[in-house]
Amino acid sequence: MVPAAILCIGLNYRLHAEEAGLALPEYPVLFMKNPGAAAAHLEKIRIPACCTRGPEVDYEAELAVVIKTAARNVPVEKALDVVLGYTCANDVSARRWQMHAGGNQWIRGKSFDTFCPFGPWVVTPDELPDPDNLDIECVLNGETLQKSNTRDMIFSVARIIAYLSESTTLLPGTLILTGTPSGVGFTRKPPVYLKPGDILETRIAHIGVLKNQVGSEE
Repeated sequence: MVPAAILCIGLNYRLHAEEAGLALPEYPVLFMKNPGAAAAHLEKIRIPACCTRGPEVDYEAELAVVIKTAARNVPVEKALDVVLGYTCANDVSARRWQMHAGGNQWIRGKSFDTFCPFGPWVVTPDELPDPDNLDIECVLNGETLQKSNTRDMIFSVARIIAYLSESTTLLPGTLILTGTPSGVGFTRKPPVYLKPGDILETRIAHIGVLKNQVGSEE
């Protein structure tokens, strides 16, 4: 599945904003990924040739929402009605390109091919009625590096959908990444970045495990 669009929310976990040394946002922070960045469960995340000047490719485990019907100006109280389901995703990020080489624009460093793995399936709302209370983890080579709960999100799933749909049509098949918890690689001491041969797992309670090996661009 290639998403109609990939919309992403930055700094949506309180502890992640804190570890990054940034103030809590007043409104959802929006950026986008190229739909061509989509990758499947068990597909390799390929480190681009232009990201080999130093370690820089980071992981970000995220709860993702799939929109089922065209939605515009959706009120918060009805926002979950436009959800097809929920899945695991990872907002893979090339930090040098995100912060410097991409002109300080997040989109460039987050849009390389395979930088948005998601899956392995979509869990429908009747099976997951409360997306704002889910344990979420990122496990790299068997070590848990991110461990949180979507309760730590600053903006709820419904609030995000309502905000994104203000005078803007969300197309069916739009994928929304709702933010990542604390524990990302660039904030760790020493930093932890992805390298070929790594096994990356994104685990979300009641959804499943998204698993991807890391390789190099061919």
